[in-house]
Amino acid sequence: MTQNAELWVGTCHGSHDGHPATVTVTRDAALPEPYGWTCTCGESRRCPTEVGVSSAAWRHTHPTRLDRLRQRAARRFSTRTTR
Repeated sequence: MTQNAELWVGTCHGSHDGHPATVTVTRDAALPEPYGWTCTCGESRRCPTEVGVSSAAWRHTHPTRLDRLRQRAARRFSTRTTR
């Protein structure tokens, strides 16, 4: 008996780091971690359960004020260490 892969897709449109972004949320039963999301910026996450996948994808494209401050601090720190 072969196991059929089930694919469920949803999208979140928003932005992060000042650039537009689209996140695709998927479920693929053939993978060991079937739930995940992939962003057009190249970042992706996979997990074994569906808990929090959609909210993490939404937060990636709609960062809170604290998330934006962290991103700004990370950019400043990375430019200081590369000089």
